[in-house]
Amino acid sequence: MNSNYYQMQHFITESAWSGRELIDQVAKEVNSLLPKGKSTGLIIDESGWVKKGYKSVGVGHQYCGNVGKLSNSQVAVFAALNNGDFSSMVDARLFLPEDWCVDSTRCDEAGIPELERTFKTKLDLAYEIVKHQSNQIDFDFVSADGYYGNDADFARKIEELGYLYMLDIHANQSIYLEPTELEIPARKSTKGPTPKKLKATQPAISVTDYMSELTDEQWQKLTVRNTTKGKLTGHYHFAKVYIWNKAIDRIEQRLLVIRKTMTTDKEIEIKFSFTNANLVQYTPEVIAYMQAQRFFVEHCIKESKQILGIDQFQTRKWNAWIHQTALNFMVSSFILKEKLRNNEDLPLLSAKDIKELITFQLYRQMTDDQMYEKIINRHIRRQQDINNAYLRQNPNLSK
Repeated sequence: MNSNYYQMQHFITESAWSGRELIDQVAKEVNSLLPKGKSTGLIIDESGWVKKGYKSVGVGHQYCGNVGKLSNSQVAVFAALNNGDFSSMVDARLFLPEDWCVDSTRCDEAGIPELERTFKTKLDLAYEIVKHQSNQIDFDFVSADGYYGNDADFARKIEELGYLYMLDIHANQSIYLEPTELEIPARKSTKGPTPKKLKATQPAISVTDYMSELTDEQWQKLTVRNTTKGKLTGHYHFAKVYIWNKAIDRIEQRLLVIRKTMTTDKEIEIKFSFTNANLVQYTPEVIAYMQAQRFFVEHCIKESKQILGIDQFQTRKWNAWIHQTALNFMVSSFILKEKLRNNEDLPLLSAKDIKELITFQLYRQMTDDQMYEKIINRHIRRQQDINNAYLRQNPNLSK
């Protein structure tokens, strides 16, 4: 037992195999596995996990989305590759707070390579992922939440790589409804300082205020994708707008996408996004589909944590973190393969099901019939939930 423990510890922490190369291999395998029936998205999100102590690489008092507040934690930027109803993890970059990057002793103890000790924001890491993956896998668009979408320059750089983007934005995002110029205002009086800051010649409005002026006729109802509770259906509005990219002082065009959906609690949920897609080349359904796919990176991270234990690392060093993440992604790609292989007979097969089936094969704590009855009954309940949600969305069908 002790011998196996130390061998495993050495394999994870000290052995020389490249975690980065394994992650890249997994990304290429996922790329080859995914069906190509719809647009493929590289979907970015960050996630964190609470940690005790001071030694774990990258740990610090920082915002941790997992608990929704500042906490002593590790944080990383992740990417999933998605097409239709299928997705899997393909990349991750650990976020190093600035106080780590300037502390050479701490970096030495954690085994952080010299080239990785330069401070990078989460936006930097996200762009690094997109640029890296653009050289080895196929995807049509990049998607991320409002933290990334509210940085106009991040969108510009994605477009310069030749990709569509679908980036969520905050409700207070300013837009211009007409093209505007940037100019330094003329001096109006001999008193006071000379104006030096650029101003837009047109008034700006928040996306929330813009939405409040829309009429019912300016929305269209679209059914976008499958969910565990039936079809995702929402009311959509699309508008060509302009924003001020203050990183380069340039007015840039965007397509504003607004979605209104009804939650299970009968509340209206609003999502705002910017994209460089347009309604000439792409149908409303395709654009709505791209906006809806960000769910899948959240789902992949949830599976990686709750089913595969990516947040249960008992390691401290840089190499160990990369190794653990690479192995987790390798298992994630195996689960994708099993879902695809069994999709015709078991379309509701989940990561939890697959984990339980593997555990069953190893330990045989019940009979074959009992194990499969357990899985099938779970699938029946899932299908009933889907059917009930569909009837709620289409009440006339239940009459």
